Amino acid sequence: MAVVTHEVEVPTAVSAAKMFKVFLKESDTILPTILPAFIKNVEVLEGNGGPGTVKKLNFAEGNDFKYLITRIDSMDEENLACSYTRFDGEPWMETLEKVCYDEKVIPTPDGGSICQSIVKYYPKGDAKIDEEVLKAGHDRIMGVFKVIEAYLLANPDAFN
Repeated sequence: MAVVTHEVEVPTAVSAAKMFKVFLKESDTILPTILPAFIKNVEVLEGNGGPGTVKKLNFAEGNDFKYLITRIDSMDEENLACSYTRFDGEPWMETLEKVCYDEKVIPTPDGGSICQSIVKYYPKGDAKIDEEVLKAGHDRIMGVFKVIEAYLLANPDAFN
C-alpha cells in the first residue's frame, strides 16, 4: 500500500511566534497546562529537545490513548518549522509503521498565522490504512487545536 498524505492549513488570529512556541517548541510543558484532562505529561526518553530527541506523550486517565512515542527530526526556529515522527503508542494501529509530520507556522499580515501541516502515514508492508480511522484522528486533533486557540485568544499574555 502506498503512503497516505494529508495536508491541512488552519488560519488563526494567534501570532505565528506564539503558535510555534505552544504547539511545537515548548509543547511538552505548555500543552499539559492548557489540556490537563487530555494530556498528563511528556517525558523525554533520550536527547536534549533538539533533533533526535525521543519523547513519550502520556495521556490523562479516561482517554482512548495511553501514550505516543515521538522523535524530533528537525526544529527550525528561524522559519517556524518542525518535523517529527510518531512510531509507537498504545493503542497503535497494527497497519502503521510510522506517521511523519511536517509542521510550519506562517505569519499573516493581520498579526495572526496559518498553521500548515503535512502528515504522511506509512503502512506496514502491504497493509491497508483505514481512512475512517485517520479522519477520526484528524478530527480529534482539530478539536484540540480549537481548544488551545480559544485559550490563547482568551489569555493573550499567556506563554509570552
